[in-house]
Amino acid sequence: MKTKDELPACPVATTVSLIGSKWKLLILRNLLVRPWRFNELRRDLEGISQKVLTDSLRSMEEDGIITRTVYPEVPPRVEYALSELGESMRPVIKAMEAWGTAYKTSIQ
Repeated sequence: MKTKDELPACPVATTVSLIGSKWKLLILRNLLVRPWRFNELRRDLEGISQKVLTDSLRSMEEDGIITRTVYPEVPPRVEYALSELGESMRPVIKAMEAWGTAYKTSIQ
């Protein structure tokens, strides 16, 4: 997790630095519904590479937005879910969804 000194002074820039990439937003969108496994996310997020998904998940875990749970099974099962901090992003993502829906209905 970054320290306050490592984050931008602007709160909007802070948010963008944490979740501003296309893929991180789509990962968040999926995790709002339920926990997902790595390959489920990769199949659902058409066009994402394994490296970008891995890097995005690691970054979001490091920033405290998601949790990674490894189940002691053979073969190992790993699930990604929103942390409490990630859950606090729900109104932001829902507002983006509402705005996108309104925009799409307003254009011809």
